Amino acid sequence: MPFPNLLLEVGSHELEAAETLIAIARFMIIFVAARFLAELLVRVQLPTILGELVAGVIIGASGLHLVLSPEVQSNLNNGLINLISDLTSVPPPEVSHLYVDSFTNLQSWATLGLYALLFLTGLESDLEQLIAVGSQAFSVAVVGVVLPFVGGTLGLMAFFHVGTIPAIFAGAAMTATSIGITAKVFGELNFLKTREGQTVIGAAVLDDILGIVILAVVVALSAGGSLEVFPIIRLLVAAAIFVGVSLFLSKTGAPIFDWVIDRLKAPGDVVVMAFIVMGGCCFAATAMGLEAALGAFAGGLILSTSKYIHRLQEAVEPIVALFATIFFVLIGTAMDLSVLNPFNPGNREGLIMAAFLVVVAIVGKVATGWCYLSKEKTNRLVVGLGMMPRGEVGLIFLGLGSSSGVLSPPLEAAILLMVIGTTFLAPILLRLALTDQDVLPAEGAT
Repeated sequence: MPFPNLLLEVGSHELEAAETLIAIARFMIIFVAARFLAELLVRVQLPTILGELVAGVIIGASGLHLVLSPEVQSNLNNGLINLISDLTSVPPPEVSHLYVDSFTNLQSWATLGLYALLFLTGLESDLEQLIAVGSQAFSVAVVGVVLPFVGGTLGLMAFFHVGTIPAIFAGAAMTATSIGITAKVFGELNFLKTREGQTVIGAAVLDDILGIVILAVVVALSAGGSLEVFPIIRLLVAAAIFVGVSLFLSKTGAPIFDWVIDRLKAPGDVVVMAFIVMGGCCFAATAMGLEAALGAFAGGLILSTSKYIHRLQEAVEPIVALFATIFFVLIGTAMDLSVLNPFNPGNREGLIMAAFLVVVAIVGKVATGWCYLSKEKTNRLVVGLGMMPRGEVGLIFLGLGSSSGVLSPPLEAAILLMVIGTTFLAPILLRLALTDQDVLPAEGAT
């Protein structure tokens, strides 16, 4: 019987109850798993984001199948489906359909978490320091794009005889840097406002801009369309205008924000106005063909000199703690670790290519720490490691490559393993590379 007809036989109350239980169950599973793993890792002095990623792996496609996105070709945990079915009298097939249909809501909360995290990163950035390291950040970004792209593309073509277009797509996926992951690790380790931290954040923002341009190119190539120069130039001009306006507003926008807040009396004035600014910047970035995440970072940077900075941070931090957790857990749930099984003959070609890509991905980013001049003492290894995680950005490239049919199964598995390896290794290696002398004293510390 078709699904819509089945729905007609179930009362609206039962359907609403099932949707509510699905939403609550997902939130509970995500937060319990993430908090448990985060608490464990904090006790061994590792960043909590690693716990959130591992929690996602455990409850996702590679583990218990309790939280799965519709894109993942796996079946939801039968125990969870049957439990909700028994509690609401909704048949199990309909519970599965409701789960898929409502997953977009969870992804929306996760996206809000990413934007809030980048907004907070902008708030906590030192504008003068960020401008001061501009040339260094540019060098790091360019080298961090060119080395992995060239090394990955040419290596796949030379050693594994991969076709030109698939090799270019794989090389493009290696250019990404997850600003969200690096920002959270640096924030937890109190390293964000250091010269190295600001260099990495600036370079990661530029990487996102360059990544958008590269993405436009590889999508055009994979679609078999003609590669036109004008759209690429338009993207570069839009990016330059957006960055320029953001830096201008960083000098002038905060006083206007403060003037508005001074005249508001209703509770929640600071957090509501902050999210209006963030939303406006995300809208502007998207309208210009850029990533909304860049807009979120720019919004925080614009308000970083506000006299209400401490109230802003206090208001945004709980939102980040809740919803950024969802974002990082969902990254983990999408990772299929079955491709790591060497006893499956179908995995072996992908594992060999993955080993190559992981090495190129790590070396190509770590080398960026030594690509700029600095008169001051600099922890160059931390700069390189900070550029290493691909995270959600690498998964976006992988998703586009998979949907276009350009990637072979072994190459798809190799790119996934490259993303997994750099995403999980970066927080661990950063924690090992940072010493107490590298970090700044926490605010309020004596």
